Amino acid sequence: MSTPQPPAGDPYGQGPTDPYSQGPSDPYGQAPDAPGPGVQGGRPRPSVGFGQAVSLFFKNYAVFNGRASRSEFWWVYLFLVLVNIVINGITRLTSGDNGTSAIGLAISGVWSLAILVPGLALAWRRLHDTGRSGGWVFINLIPLIGTIIYIVFTAGASKPDAWQKYDNGKLPVES
Repeated sequence: MSTPQPPAGDPYGQGPTDPYSQGPSDPYGQAPDAPGPGVQGGRPRPSVGFGQAVSLFFKNYAVFNGRASRSEFWWVYLFLVLVNIVINGITRLTSGDNGTSAIGLAISGVWSLAILVPGLALAWRRLHDTGRSGGWVFINLIPLIGTIIYIVFTAGASKPDAWQKYDNGKLPVES
């Protein structure tokens, strides 16, 4: 009785040496016959720069499926902080004696509404990349402790097998 031999180029019968290998047609690297649960595969979301992260933020406006890399999340967070600083500066420059400005409040309100859905979607995808349900974003509703837990979760490393659970449905754009 003979034992089956491993495929050529696979001397130990362990499968592909690169668990993040990528097929030509799938942006996340899963072949149509991707490994089942418990087997690592896919690949992490690519690391992006500031401009690309902001671009992806608006391209993936309402995509709650898939994952967002750590750099994608934190570059966008920096962008949002910078925009809020500018809006606060406009509000202060245009404020009257009472310290409020109709123009500043209008700009702030429109901006807040414009980033509500994509901000929530990005946070949802970032939590997916860490292997958690996007619903963990609501832990922010718990004062102080919830925010600290949320920051720890979003700053955490990506889980290599998160794609198996969260890359379903409409996936976020990568470039």
